[in-house]
Amino acid sequence: MATEAIRGVAQSGLRRNCLSVWEVTAQSVANISPTATPALVVPVVFAITGNGTWLAYVFSTLALILVTLCINQFARRSASPGSLYTFVAQGLGPTWGVITGWSLVIAYLVIGGSVLAALANYITVLAQAAGIGQFDQGLTFAAIVAGGIGAWFIAYRDIKLSAQLMLALEFASIALILILVAAYFLKAGHVIDPAQLALKGVSAASFRQGLVLAIFSYVGFESATALGHEAKDPLRTIPRAVIGTVIAVGVLFVLTSYTLVLAFHGQATTLDQANAPLSVLSQLAGIPAFGIVIAAGAATSFFACALACINSGSRVLFAMARHGLFHASAGEVHASHATPHIAVNLSSLAVLIVPLVLFARHIALLDIFGYLGTIGTLAVLFAYLLVAVAAPLYLRKRRELTASAVVIAVAAAVAVLVPIFGSLFPVPPAPYNILPYVFLGLLAVGGGRFAYLSVAKPTVIKEIEADLLAQGESA
Repeated sequence: MATEAIRGVAQSGLRRNCLSVWEVTAQSVANISPTATPALVVPVVFAITGNGTWLAYVFSTLALILVTLCINQFARRSASPGSLYTFVAQGLGPTWGVITGWSLVIAYLVIGGSVLAALANYITVLAQAAGIGQFDQGLTFAAIVAGGIGAWFIAYRDIKLSAQLMLALEFASIALILILVAAYFLKAGHVIDPAQLALKGVSAASFRQGLVLAIFSYVGFESATALGHEAKDPLRTIPRAVIGTVIAVGVLFVLTSYTLVLAFHGQATTLDQANAPLSVLSQLAGIPAFGIVIAAGAATSFFACALACINSGSRVLFAMARHGLFHASAGEVHASHATPHIAVNLSSLAVLIVPLVLFARHIALLDIFGYLGTIGTLAVLFAYLLVAVAAPLYLRKRRELTASAVVIAVAAAVAVLVPIFGSLFPVPPAPYNILPYVFLGLLAVGGGRFAYLSVAKPTVIKEIEADLLAQGESA
């Protein structure tokens, strides 16, 4: 029997069986924000990896398919709002589960802040196109605040509304990008780029470093697992949503990165210096007015991503609070909305404050996006590594371990270690050289809380284990 501090999440009080497979998929797709990659991430990856950008996305897609296969070992057998927190805890025990959960909270909330900065960037792009660029500073502040408050309101009110809105925004943005890519190739009349296919100028070191930011494009693909109590038929719906998302967006990222690098060859503004590369691609495709539509689509996509980050981050925080690992109020469920409203409030506040503080310190929007995105990527890579290690141990406990599961887990762990190593060696330029240690410092905060509880309330581990078992049985 759990104490008052450990209320458990097996019976969470969240709205059950309300989300279809498409609405669950929308959570993962929106958390990735596919429009963000060609709109902002590809130029940053190109700055490091050059003509190897498309290959970085091929590698990242394959690596994350392996990670997905590990995640789905859990998702096919149990469902919980705790996402990878509960999965890793089921395989490696509560200590590593808590570390994973806190790492995910860091990832989702930091990345939520990064995409608010990206939203503000595209609002200023639209403002400049409308001839009101002189209000950039005020518009930037207002865009960050409005984006944060809007995402909070929807996440607070209704998960189904959130999912439907994310579905509409993201799929509309993706459709616009595919139309633009097709228009460009029709205008250009060729698709072969010898420099890219020959990986001209690409080094092993630059390729490894570029992988960190390439994988940033996929961060959040696993967030559908946080809807374990709200999805219909979660043991089938969630695994399908997760693997389908990785494959679909992987194809999109390879296609758009290859197209942008090809299109910017010989341009006065290089790809790594473009703050709105899709607008430039619209001009090269002969439909410059389409750039405004794409910029608007990118802005809405970043908003959807911020909303998805709040949804997923708040549910992991909710699950941890129900286990006594955070203030008990974060484990409360709204009486009428059936959302973890206190956890949503806290998550939204963190997502909003971080980019505002950095902007107030006169850090450029794209730098905010890059810095926070890197920290968030390292956090989620760490969680992916732990879930790869946990999967075969979980299967062994259930007496379901197979040789193929071991091979997949080892391959996934190695694939995740490559970009982690690339973020450290060779040492990247400042401030990227200190960002891994910023993440470790944030991780230590959550680890310290758990260490304190382990000493002050030694029964907490057994009680968390009991609740995790109940979750598995209730699924």
